[in-house]
Amino acid sequence: MGSIAKKGLNQYLMQLQQHPLRTKAITAGTLAGLSDIVSQKLTGIQKLQLKRILLKVIFGVAYLGPFGHYLHIILDKIFKGKRDTKTVAKKVLLEQVTSSPWNNLLFMVYYGMVVEGRPWVHVKAKIKKDYPTIQYTSWTFWPVIGWINHRYVPLQFRVILQSLVAFCWGIFLNLRARSIVLPKPK
Repeated sequence: MGSIAKKGLNQYLMQLQQHPLRTKAITAGTLAGLSDIVSQKLTGIQKLQLKRILLKVIFGVAYLGPFGHYLHIILDKIFKGKRDTKTVAKKVLLEQVTSSPWNNLLFMVYYGMVVEGRPWVHVKAKIKKDYPTIQYTSWTFWPVIGWINHRYVPLQFRVILQSLVAFCWGIFLNLRARSIVLPKPK
C-alpha cells in the first residue's frame, strides 16, 4: 500500500510541476466537492445532492484554484519572494484586506444564487445578516494560515495548503450560507 501511495504522490507532484494551474484547480475543485459532501452529511441530508456537489466542484476548479494560483504569484512578485517577518506580515495583511473579504462575499453570492437558486433580494438579505460574522471569523482564523503559508511553504504548495485548510473552512461556510434547512426524508 505504501508504494501505491508514494507513486500517487510522485505523480501528483509531477503534475504540479508540469501543469501547476490545472493541478491546483483540480485539487481545489476536488476538495470543495469533498467538503460539500461532509457538509451535507453534517446537516442531516440522507441522499447526497449531486448537483450541489458538482456546483461546488465547479467553483473550486473555475475560481478557487486559479485565483489562489495567481494571487500567490502576484504576492511573490510584489514582495520579490521575500520571507522575512516584516514581508510576511505585509503579505498576510494585504491578503486579509483584499482577497479574504472578496472570497467570502463571492462564495455567499455563488452559494445563494447558483447553488440554492435563490433570488438576489434573499441572497442580499442573507449577506447583510451573516457576512460580518463570517468575515470576522475569517480574520481570526486565516491570518495564521497565511502566516504559515507565506513564511514556511514553498510557492508551488501554497494553494494546496490553502485548499486543504479550505476543506474545513468550506464546511463552516456551507453551514453558515445555507438559507434553509431541508427536512429529512421519511
